[in-house]
Amino acid sequence: MTRKETIYNLFAKQLQQKIVQLNLVLLDLKNIAANETKSTAGDKHETALAMVQIEQAKLRSQLQVLLNQQEILKKINPLITPIKVVMGCLVNTNNGEYFISAALGKVILNNNTIQAMSPMAPLGALLLGLCVKDTFNFNKLQYTITSIN
Repeated sequence: MTRKETIYNLFAKQLQQKIVQLNLVLLDLKNIAANETKSTAGDKHETALAMVQIEQAKLRSQLQVLLNQQEILKKINPLITPIKVVMGCLVNTNNGEYFISAALGKVILNNNTIQAMSPMAPLGALLLGLCVKDTFNFNKLQYTITSIN
């Protein structure tokens, strides 16, 4: 397995774990809501039920973001190695390593931090279309692309 495939799998696993965790919390809230609706104690329980419903809506929104990110990740073929930065690239620079995909956060592999970023992020947008040895400035730092996988 290539390094890029390993990184891709780490992000996919991390994302799947977040989805599973959110689904478990939503299931717990569903059970809490079911118990609240059985009670007939008045305003106190109606308020509690409303709070549970607000939390469920917030978590469903977060879950949808994660599912959208998962769909983006599924469209990436980690076996392709382009000559310029495009969606799905693993880009090494003198100032860090970036996986152009979705804003998935960071993973650490062999003491190296890899940041997954959207091509719509400011740095991601600057990277798109660049080739090895290209340089650019971002946040008062000069970046040089050392490799693209």
